[in-house]
Amino acid sequence: MGECCQSCMARIPYATLIATLMCLLGVGIFCFTMYRGASLTVIMVDQVFHLRLIWIEAVQMIFVIIGAGMAALGFMILFVGFLATGATRYKVYRAWRSRVGGRISCAVLMGITYLLNFVWSLILCFLVVVTFIYTMFWNMCTSVEHSQSCIDLTQFHFMFPPNTKLEDMKVCEKYEIKAFCKDGVENAEVMFILATLSTLLVLLSLVHYLMCLSANYAHIRDHEKFQELQEIQNLNELEYSATSKDRF
Repeated sequence: MGECCQSCMARIPYATLIATLMCLLGVGIFCFTMYRGASLTVIMVDQVFHLRLIWIEAVQMIFVIIGAGMAALGFMILFVGFLATGATRYKVYRAWRSRVGGRISCAVLMGITYLLNFVWSLILCFLVVVTFIYTMFWNMCTSVEHSQSCIDLTQFHFMFPPNTKLEDMKVCEKYEIKAFCKDGVENAEVMFILATLSTLLVLLSLVHYLMCLSANYAHIRDHEKFQELQEIQNLNELEYSATSKDRF
């Protein structure tokens, strides 16, 4: 029983498993917080500025697609990690074709992971900008609570449609200030901060994936050399046994 457990434990790719858990956790938090933050933004813009952001629904659908795609990629890399770990590697990659297929799959997954690293870096930069803007909004809300004045958003005119009047960029009514600050900015800022932290977790998991895939590629390549050395050793043993029989 103990040997069976040790054999099973030796077949588990712990580094890839940890990276997969990090990736799934980060992507799950990212999708939830971004979906919730976008929904709060839509409600706030509708109630305060009476604008309809139709394209937000498409962005929310993109979040769902990103989550499903990253989960599928994580499970594929984990599957490759299981195949290239422990005694499983010696059984799966015996033939030349299987070794070539394993190296190609590792190389393709490394290329996809490398590209996704750039994509998630761009997402991180975008979230840093969004979080900074919402932090400025929250500071404006805090100053308005002390001064009892309007929230002037004319400096953010680039975020409004071109035909928006300057008066419409100011929030003065109490219910509008509450909808903008308490219901919108305060809750959405927390969501975007969590989304930024989850993006960092996803980037860290992608770096771990690159290291694990590189190690798996090297293991499969070295396994081919080990297989050749083992075949040479078997041939030498056969020749030695044949010559010893001829002597006697």
